[in-house]
Amino acid sequence: MISTTHIMGVVLTVAVLLLVSWLSSRNVKDERSFTTGGTAGSWMVCGAFLTTLAGGQSTVGTAQLAFCYGISAWWFTLGAALGGVMLAVFYAGPLRRSGCSTLLELVGREYGHKVEALGSILFLIGIFISIVAQVLTSGAMIGSLFNVNTLWSLIIGAVLIMLFVIFGGIKSAGAGGIVKLILLYFGSVATGIIVYRMAGGFDGFAQGIDDIYKSSTIASFNGLDGIEAIHHRYGSMLARGALKDLGGCLSLVLGVVSTQTYAQCIWSGATTAKARRGALLCAFFIPVIGAACTLVGLYMRGHYVTAAELEALKQAGETLPDGIGVIANSAQAFPSFILQHLPAWFGGLMLGALLINILGCGSGLMLGASTILVRDVVANVQRKFSKLQMGMSQLLQTRLAIVVLLAIAVAVANTFEGSFINDLGFLSLGLRAVAIIFPLSFALWLPGRFSPRGVMLAMVAGTAAMLLAGWANLPGDAVYYGLATSLLVISF
Repeated sequence: MISTTHIMGVVLTVAVLLLVSWLSSRNVKDERSFTTGGTAGSWMVCGAFLTTLAGGQSTVGTAQLAFCYGISAWWFTLGAALGGVMLAVFYAGPLRRSGCSTLLELVGREYGHKVEALGSILFLIGIFISIVAQVLTSGAMIGSLFNVNTLWSLIIGAVLIMLFVIFGGIKSAGAGGIVKLILLYFGSVATGIIVYRMAGGFDGFAQGIDDIYKSSTIASFNGLDGIEAIHHRYGSMLARGALKDLGGCLSLVLGVVSTQTYAQCIWSGATTAKARRGALLCAFFIPVIGAACTLVGLYMRGHYVTAAELEALKQAGETLPDGIGVIANSAQAFPSFILQHLPAWFGGLMLGALLINILGCGSGLMLGASTILVRDVVANVQRKFSKLQMGMSQLLQTRLAIVVLLAIAVAVANTFEGSFINDLGFLSLGLRAVAIIFPLSFALWLPGRFSPRGVMLAMVAGTAAMLLAGWANLPGDAVYYGLATSLLVISF
């Protein structure tokens, strides 16, 4: 149960981050410094990356997936790290030399405004899915910490996300990311060491999982039949199938490269070398955070059941074994571990860091989405219909877009429940990659080779193929179908 010490730790940590964001916001004088910065050092770039990469999906979502599918949950942060490496090594230089401030501006310069406008719409869909996931995760955290109902927890989470980004933009995200790097990284390492010792090593994790599944009711509830199936699910990096797990990793790798938010981190660097080093630093840190969260999920699986599993036990006439706890759902694995198994003072700091982590990621994604909405969607409409010109600066338009998008995200999140948090992340990043990775790459390295019409058809066909593959539950991961269709169409 949350204590006064926990709450003090949360409030203190959040207050420090808000203070850092406010102090850094004093340097924001215009729309360009709000969205791309341009003077950040390597650690500031790393902080900005970490703010958006190590969000609720990398922490709460990873622990949730580990609770249900074991060590394969690590793919999310591994894919994010590989995407950071790919962006740093192959794309940082060309992006900075392009002279553009959004990825779709670059694509539009090569293929025309129609392609840019279409890409904006498809791109926003992908980012918006991640924003909904962050609002859901922040709402779950706030609801569990302060015992408020779902709608109000979502609203409070969205307001905090807005405050994090609206007064500081990319510089706020970077400065806050450095503080979060210190809190979250070292806190995660310490948590990983604690949970490893509590479990008694890797054998202890395995034994706990074996013990929980001695109940045939719980095993049947989770679709497991026999010890081999249990060991495969929790001990294999390909527990959900090779094509599925590797497809998720591919979505992360290409999605990071294709996302405006991470490109803005690259553009925010004072030099190309500093931007590259910042991305590579983040690629080093994030898998460690993911590993710690995976261990937490494994430990919680061996010592807790969900409310739904408990209900299944009751219906089967069985009782809860001694020493086994209950959590409302698998998404609560990480925050519940912090509340129940860490010292209150340390748990409070970790809960604060986790909340900041979720809010910071949401703010980074929101910054990218609002930038695209204003510069690519609204600007294109205004160019076509001069009567729709707004009498406000782009900075004010960007901040207004943040408010509107967050309000829509709250409305959607309030009606959504059921899927794994990380599956929303895989879907979001996969859609972004399918929509833009080939047009972006060809614009940078093979200019003048492909027609605007072919690019538009490829973007639409690839996105449609991915969505249809996911809806039809085709073998493997839907991202393969989207990428293959996009490449095939753009090549003819």
